[in-house]
Amino acid sequence: MLRLAVALGRQRLFSTRMLIMLPILLLFIPGMAWGFADPNIRLPADQLPENATETMFLASIGIVFAGTMAAVLIAHDGISRDRSSGVLEVRLSQPMARWRQGVVLVLGHWGSIALPVAVLLIASMALVGYRSDMWIPIADAVVFMVAAMLVLLWYTVFALLASSIAKEQGSAIAFSIGLWFLFTLLWVLFTTLLAALNGVAVGDTQDQGFLVFEGRLDLLSPNGVYHHILETRLDGVDRGVSSIGAYFAAVAWTCIPLYFFHHRLNRLVP
Repeated sequence: MLRLAVALGRQRLFSTRMLIMLPILLLFIPGMAWGFADPNIRLPADQLPENATETMFLASIGIVFAGTMAAVLIAHDGISRDRSSGVLEVRLSQPMARWRQGVVLVLGHWGSIALPVAVLLIASMALVGYRSDMWIPIADAVVFMVAAMLVLLWYTVFALLASSIAKEQGSAIAFSIGLWFLFTLLWVLFTTLLAALNGVAVGDTQDQGFLVFEGRLDLLSPNGVYHHILETRLDGVDRGVSSIGAYFAAVAWTCIPLYFFHHRLNRLVP
């Protein structure tokens, strides 16, 4: 299983789409860390980073936009392409159990995007320390790394699940990109609409009621859970979700999609 996953990951890592995504990853991950580490940067007073951990938290938007998009683009045809070419029928007829094949697909696609993102994230932390002379603590660095790997895993599983449902590559990428748009771009609008319907003051970042409502609703979004995990390493952040709650949500977002993916793979008919 590990050998097959490494072979699949190597194939995806050196694919054309990865070469296309690499400049975008460089721009969003180390580039944003370099920008937010500027001592002369002008931001709202309540968002100015006071240490390296807060700087990396602001720069985490690069993972949310570029990292998750890369995961979706890498894995969106992980099953649909093999189905359309007839390879899937041959693969599923092998004596290897389907759940093992599912593990290979997940690890291979996830590893191909996790490796470059991990390298760029380490480089970002080094750039922040070099430019601002503020070095992130080891514990914070580990949490930020694990959180980034988890959110990439979630979007990889989403894309593979969409690929297993769709019968054509076009439908698979449309489904995957649609989920990415929902959680990355439309979730703020969804949160604002629900807050307004519930009589919560909308748009006021100083209103504790809105922050708590937004924080609890973010548990239903992978990006929101990702930020909740990062916020466990920040001081003075209270959005109505405890550290234990954030970690439990991360476990749920890891286990439930994986269960549905393996369930779908076991019932899949080429």
